[in-house]
Amino acid sequence: MTERVRRWRLILGPAADGDANGQDHAQSNAGGAADADAGGSAGGAAGAVRGPRLDAADAERDRLLDALYGREYALRERASRRGGRNSAGLDAPRWLQGVRTLFPARTAEYLQREGLQRYGLGELLSDPRVLAQARPDMALVHLLIACRSLLPPAAMGEARRLIRQVIAELEQRLARSVRTRFAARRLRGVHGGARRLSELDWPTTLRRNLRHYDVEADALALHRLYFHARRRRHLPWELVLLVDQSGSMLDSIIHAGVLASVLCGLDTLKTRLVLFDTRIVDLGDQLQDPVETLLGVQLGGGTDIAAAMAYAAAQLQQPSRSLVVLISDFHEGGDPDALLRHTRRLAGSGVKLLGLAALDREAQPDYDRHMARALVDAGMPVAAMTPERLADWIAGQMA
Repeated sequence: MTERVRRWRLILGPAADGDANGQDHAQSNAGGAADADAGGSAGGAAGAVRGPRLDAADAERDRLLDALYGREYALRERASRRGGRNSAGLDAPRWLQGVRTLFPARTAEYLQREGLQRYGLGELLSDPRVLAQARPDMALVHLLIACRSLLPPAAMGEARRLIRQVIAELEQRLARSVRTRFAARRLRGVHGGARRLSELDWPTTLRRNLRHYDVEADALALHRLYFHARRRRHLPWELVLLVDQSGSMLDSIIHAGVLASVLCGLDTLKTRLVLFDTRIVDLGDQLQDPVETLLGVQLGGGTDIAAAMAYAAAQLQQPSRSLVVLISDFHEGGDPDALLRHTRRLAGSGVKLLGLAALDREAQPDYDRHMARALVDAGMPVAAMTPERLADWIAGQMA
């Protein structure tokens, strides 16, 4: 079997070989007729596909692929003769192990994601043995959060472990970035700050100790060290993160939840995370554990952005030292005029506003551009940015 024919055979699946109820014979006859009509070329090609058998490894690959993609035809084929394509009896751990063994890593990850997202392989999520083998990544976190209602209690602990591992890595990366952006600014020419190596003013220290240079020893004795002083912010700012809870917003919710958890550790910023659809859920007191925050998300439903903006306005104590960040696809299911009125009122009171547009899985903008333009005209700039860029914007507004 040539490589080209082999690949086509794996793409087409067992249907390319016919079935055990005489379809091979019928296809052979049809191939013979085509051969007679077209000089044998069509029949020869069909025979080349059906004739050679897959080797043992390819046969197992074929079985694994059919166990997955055969599910798409299960309902259609229950009433037909070929009921064997239904893969309801799939052993998920063995399927996963086979996929990882027989396919390249990227292909294996794709097949696993296909099984979870499109073909209802719930056993891949509900079996703790499968979860114990899964590689923690953001795609898996998406699936576990979106399908958590399908998880039995026995698998929930393993799911939490995987989510916590990925979220902890994201939180650690963001924490390093945020600490740098929100550190108090150095005061040029002013010393007396914290006695830490990172704050040591090397040029001043070396210059003012030059008189202690020992020529014979070729060494400079540092009799006094000079440390940078920093400007401290005494009055904290208020930040309200409003996050649309509709089904397309899971990426934004994950990053907003983790960023809010990091920001709530800053003494210069009072952070409040508010999720909304047609209801409003204030998670301001749950930011210490972003995993539990994310597991409490209820995706789907309508969207009332105007109500969320009104709620944010009611929480602010000092508008001139407040920031409201709206993360949404801007598809308003409530009153658009009320949304624009609340936006103008907040902007007029001195609140710093920012709208973050939703992106799809390919990082392409996916939002209501008409409403976004109206929000810009009402005083809310609209952009698309990473959590690090959002931290930059927040720090810049506070500065």
